[in-house]
Amino acid sequence: MKIAITGATGFIGKHLASFYVKQGAEVIIISRSTAKQPLDGITTLTWESLKNNPQQLEGVHAIINLAGESINQRWTASAKERIVQSRLTTAAALADIISRLQNKPEVVINASGMSIYGISESERFDERSPAHIMDFLSSVVEQWEQAADRIQDTRIIKIRVGIVLGRDGGALPPMLLPYKLFVGGRIGSGLQWMSWIHIEDMIGLIDYCIRNTDINGPVNGTAPHPVRNKDFARTIGKVMGRPNWFPVPSFIFKIVFGELSTLLLDGQCVIPQVLLDHGYKFQYSNLELALTDLL
Repeated sequence: MKIAITGATGFIGKHLASFYVKQGAEVIIISRSTAKQPLDGITTLTWESLKNNPQQLEGVHAIINLAGESINQRWTASAKERIVQSRLTTAAALADIISRLQNKPEVVINASGMSIYGISESERFDERSPAHIMDFLSSVVEQWEQAADRIQDTRIIKIRVGIVLGRDGGALPPMLLPYKLFVGGRIGSGLQWMSWIHIEDMIGLIDYCIRNTDINGPVNGTAPHPVRNKDFARTIGKVMGRPNWFPVPSFIFKIVFGELSTLLLDGQCVIPQVLLDHGYKFQYSNLELALTDLL
């Protein structure tokens, strides 16, 4: 199998590239530069070279698009513009490249986000739930998915990524710091939902979607059992053997992080119904099991 990945230097991208190298696949990374070769057995192509010669991707089975400016920064006006445009530009470039290929990829996996459902403490969302555009993040995801839909003549899957848990990146390491200092606790009210997923299941479900030709459209990249923040905090404390007695008031996050604080103070209960209906077996469907593995 021949796989092309954009955004391969990010947390998910690095794990995905390593996974396919171990599987014996031919892996192509699409990047702005060929200066760094991430792993042996990987070919790096630049966006510029593909613009001039898209035929370099002839015969690719799947393209996985994870590229985009990190949302983990203070959302100034300029940062918001970079976050949006980086996603739209990459999706548009892929649409152009694919349109000029004689043999289209069988599938394109485009990253998306669960923020498209909006924020709620009481509702449950699956892939049939309508979009609810109510803030910056949900607006970004809506535009990102619309850009991905312009890719023609191939199966399109939009992975609505949840809170990805891993040892070497993502949301978990900074969340563990208060517990290491014995001052861990819930964030804000603790009632906000956290729709999480173990990094191994994130990689597994992407591969499952590529191989299962019946899957298309939105796919929620979350574990089947989301939890509220207070329960997430309690489970971290239990697994680490550290106290969970020190709640952090919401206003502190709002002062320090501005709008970015919504990532921790707000949430949604997201169910991966498409994956469940198509028989994907999660390695880590239970939060305590996932954290025990990671910690």
